[in-house]
Amino acid sequence: MSNPWIAIGALAVVALAIPLTMMAVSSLLRPSVPEQGKRTTYESGEVPTGSSQQIKFNIQYYMVALLFVIFDIETVLIFPWTVIYSDAVAEVGMTKALLPMVVFIGVLVVGLGWAWRNGAVQWVRSPRATKGADTYE
Repeated sequence: MSNPWIAIGALAVVALAIPLTMMAVSSLLRPSVPEQGKRTTYESGEVPTGSSQQIKFNIQYYMVALLFVIFDIETVLIFPWTVIYSDAVAEVGMTKALLPMVVFIGVLVVGLGWAWRNGAVQWVRSPRATKGADTYE
């Protein structure tokens, strides 16, 4: 019988060797075309201002991302409930099966209302984005 640590060690070596080999091969094969656009700091579509030590960015992107995560998790929690809803109604009754989900969705609606009231979902159009697109047809 062989030692299980040999398999773990071999797996660790392969787990390190594959990414390192891929990075080495890609650095040898990729074209190197340095230009100013490739050297700028990526700021989610914002024009970089200042140095990389003092990056200024719009917090709106992170607020939208946080809201997306919250409502994405909502979907993950509601889907299984919808699958077992008819069985739950047959077993415990409509009130006991429906009330927890109504409370859950109510809390989310209150949270969405709070975010909306505080401007987390209100986009401000930049002059660059509205240039030449002032009319809607």
